[in-house]
Amino acid sequence: MNNAVPISRCQRWVVKIGSALLTNDGKGLAVDAIDDWVAQIADLRQAGREVLLVSSGAVAEGITRLGWTQRPHALHELQAAAAIGQMGLVQAYESRFQKFGLHTAQVLLTHEDLSHRQRYLNARSTLRTLLDLGVIPIVNENDTVTTDEIRLGDNDTLAALVANLVEADVLVLLTDQQGLLDGDPRSNPSARLVPEALAGDPALEKMAASSAGALGRGGMLTKVRAAARAARSGTVTLIASGHEPAVLQRLAADERLGTCLRPSSGAVAARKQWLAGHLRVRGRLLLDEGAVKVLRGAGSSLLPVGVTRVEGEFVRGDLVVCVAPGGEEVARGLVNYNADESSKIIGQPSSRIEELLGYVDETELIHRDNLVLTD
Repeated sequence: MNNAVPISRCQRWVVKIGSALLTNDGKGLAVDAIDDWVAQIADLRQAGREVLLVSSGAVAEGITRLGWTQRPHALHELQAAAAIGQMGLVQAYESRFQKFGLHTAQVLLTHEDLSHRQRYLNARSTLRTLLDLGVIPIVNENDTVTTDEIRLGDNDTLAALVANLVEADVLVLLTDQQGLLDGDPRSNPSARLVPEALAGDPALEKMAASSAGALGRGGMLTKVRAAARAARSGTVTLIASGHEPAVLQRLAADERLGTCLRPSSGAVAARKQWLAGHLRVRGRLLLDEGAVKVLRGAGSSLLPVGVTRVEGEFVRGDLVVCVAPGGEEVARGLVNYNADESSKIIGQPSSRIEELLGYVDETELIHRDNLVLTD
């Protein structure tokens, strides 16, 4: 989307709700609050929008169920709390969304799943399929098995990576603060709200407070950094107070609430920068003239039939360069098959992939959503 498009026209939303908005000050899940969030999200869905929910609260719920009075520091205890708390968190959402005739799906991810290698396309395909089915994915970090994510404790970053993954139009980071202030209100009573800025502006990090509450591990600094990450795929980030009544509906109606951090370029330019600048090239695909013409003229996916040679060692989800017969780079993108598999299917119609490999995952070597022209 263009970075000036109104929020009311955004169709794909990632909504992240923090622990402070989902728990009763460490006394378990806030049932009334969850009822309200579910009703708001259901309203967005009924208006035709796709919604992915990134929800905190599992560790806090686990701590309560275990009868602990404070968040533990030992990783194995945090992992245990996350495992126990996930049961209550997902049960709470599932039972309430059912009242609106909506299905939910639990999706537990780690940064490794979103690190642009083998697991990237698998996670992307799963989430996109769920959205196509009208399901609301409830995403959380897989804190039960990953120590790095426990240390970061940062669902803001996860939400931004999910926004990249599905190319969301808007990322909503709900917090217990009104938005980003231009100073720390604890030491500067005259600090004012920043209503709008460009994501990635270095000045924003200086404004952001990095402190957090007892239950949550994020802060305004993580939200500012998450907005910069989300902007790589052209996503607009809204940082707003979850205590505002009907905040999601009001944001969807273009009411100015909290802080709006927009990407400095549109989705296409941001996507190109993301693929070109943040991934290491692992191989090359040499194309015939027909494939070059189709890519340049129609912006289509790259099919096996248009590839004449495979170079390099790469796996599913790696970045490869697409080269014209004359040697010039035409495009680059994330490949759906590894080098050996690609070599077996090049020059062949997609209908033969299953015959040649024994299975078919995708009909394209590179899907158009994961391919950008570079010439």
